[in-house]
Amino acid sequence: MNQEQVPQDQENLNEGKLAKLYYATDEKGHYVKVNSIGWEPETVAMQQAWDVVNDEVEEARQKVLAGKASPLLYHIKKNIMTPALVASYAGTFGFMVRLHCHPSFFRRLSRKQLEKYAYTFRIPVEQLTDVERLKNPQ
Repeated sequence: MNQEQVPQDQENLNEGKLAKLYYATDEKGHYVKVNSIGWEPETVAMQQAWDVVNDEVEEARQKVLAGKASPLLYHIKKNIMTPALVASYAGTFGFMVRLHCHPSFFRRLSRKQLEKYAYTFRIPVEQLTDVERLKNPQ
């Protein structure tokens, strides 16, 4: 690819603040380093991926507000994690994290276990357990 052909999509998600390094050829055929702020197919794909993530977070929020899921599920989705990953951080098993995503199991958690989950998400326990906070989407 020639130096002039390196894509520069002004509509990217990073608003041109982040650049990627590409190698292109100059007029003499030598490789040179060229910064690119993105290209349209990459921007479209990333926007679609973020739309899916945001939809999953909103769905989890609605389940928590309806009493069908615990706040743990919301924080898992919000932090783009899986139950297995949360389990590895919290020092428990994946199936236990999935159980704790149900309100009846979540209510029975000890303070120590809640602290482990809160530490995993880098939030206070009060924020982890506060359903009222989820009523206003952030």
